[in-house]
Amino acid sequence: MMGMTTRIECIFFSEFHPTLGPKITYQVPEEYISRELFDTVQVYIITKPELQNKLITVTAMGKKLIGCPVCIEHKKYSRNALLFNLGLVCDAQANTCALEPIVKKLSGYLTTLELESGFISNEESKQKLLSIMATLLEELNATGACTLPIDDSNTIHLKLIQLRKDPQVVQEYDVPVFTHCKDHFIKSQWDLTTQQILPYIDGFRHIQKISAEADVELNLVRIAVQNLLYYGVVTLVSIFQYSNVYCTTPKVQSLIDDKSIQEECLNYVTKQGQKRASLRDVFQLYCGLSPGTTVRDLCSRYSQQLHRVDERRLIQFGLMKSLIRRLQKYPVKVIRDERSGPPRLFTGCHSYDEICCKTGISYQELDERLENDPNIVVCWK
Repeated sequence: MMGMTTRIECIFFSEFHPTLGPKITYQVPEEYISRELFDTVQVYIITKPELQNKLITVTAMGKKLIGCPVCIEHKKYSRNALLFNLGLVCDAQANTCALEPIVKKLSGYLTTLELESGFISNEESKQKLLSIMATLLEELNATGACTLPIDDSNTIHLKLIQLRKDPQVVQEYDVPVFTHCKDHFIKSQWDLTTQQILPYIDGFRHIQKISAEADVELNLVRIAVQNLLYYGVVTLVSIFQYSNVYCTTPKVQSLIDDKSIQEECLNYVTKQGQKRASLRDVFQLYCGLSPGTTVRDLCSRYSQQLHRVDERRLIQFGLMKSLIRRLQKYPVKVIRDERSGPPRLFTGCHSYDEICCKTGISYQELDERLENDPNIVVCWK
């Protein structure tokens, strides 16, 4: 169903009459566009040649009109041209970006129908537009999709495409996690690179490791995962290690307030073959995460609560739902000294995850190097 921000309030068909000039021939619902509104915007509905066959959005009198004016030139028409526009009307505040491809496609359909059978210029067939527009308005608002047979050889297929935000840039140290059950993923719908890396996306392997194990070039893996991220198939979490430190966010309260989150969480974090974990134990484990407490510390302090809880999936779910966040370590070089290693990575902008991925050294090795270097301090954030 379409969101309220993109609801279509009216569909209209306007054309240039040889004696009356620009006019609205049909609109659904009737009389929605007032004479005053049409007079205000008619130069953008039936336009000069410079604006023909272009998407035009105009806002006036609290309404936003989207159209694509069409001009078909031929000597059989009065004044040697047929000018028309099938457009949509929404509230002035509505985000209409998702509707623009619909308008463009409709203008293309009507142009083709006119060139093939004179659908618009024939008064009898043109009357079919009224029922077509009524169905379009109802179905696009209800389901965001519409299939309309026009005649034996022509059918209109329209679907609103959900506009998504650009995904974050995928780094080599990011870990992709499926947002839904991996078994529901239809492998054949995706490109070959995605199909090749799919078996290695387990919620614990980071991008660089997936690249090495799948034998796929690093940048191709990043692009494939970014595409999955765009469509909401995966989300990104940080590398899991028992030395990691996490803390809760205000969203952890949703685990108490939201029954659906409770069910999802308990099903996700319970160890295979075990009786389902209790909400009390899971909530206590999340609240046990705090600055200065590693996952290893948590496991030793709450061994009883972890009897039925998989600590790795506990952390994974918490990150996916923003119930917890990772406290990362960022080395900062305070005095320039070439013995300290690559200074470009010790600026306070690069985490341990990133440095270890770029240099190939382990966390333990990096820790030892930095602890022995008086010129470097480590910030947690």
